[in-house]
Amino acid sequence: MKYNTKQGESLLAFLIKNKDRHTSVQEIIGFLASEGTPMGTATIYRQLDKLVEEGLVRRYILDGKSGACYQYIGDADGCHEHYHLKCVCCGKLIHIDCDRLSDINRHIFEHHGFTVDSSQTVFYGKCSQCGKEGV
Repeated sequence: MKYNTKQGESLLAFLIKNKDRHTSVQEIIGFLASEGTPMGTATIYRQLDKLVEEGLVRRYILDGKSGACYQYIGDADGCHEHYHLKCVCCGKLIHIDCDRLSDINRHIFEHHGFTVDSSQTVFYGKCSQCGKEGV
């Protein structure tokens, strides 16, 4: 997708810079405002929808409580889906890419005829920091 506006270019630059993590619309709004290129929420969602349709961005819906998160995948070589860990204490979201989880996917498909959508699979618990703090 070609962006002809400073706002669109800033949005895409932010997603690319943060491609190793999920970002929320609120984070994007804050970044664009700090860059002096504010963009309305509806416009951001429209732009993100276009990027998702084009396969440059992946949308993650992690639970019914929080909004979707987005991650730039446009230049990833063979970017693959991964599971998520969400801390119930601090809300931290962690990507987890593990061969053992791929084995679980394979088992579920081969023995139960079910394909898991790992982009929507979240394990809830405590992150290592919150576990140390005894929260």
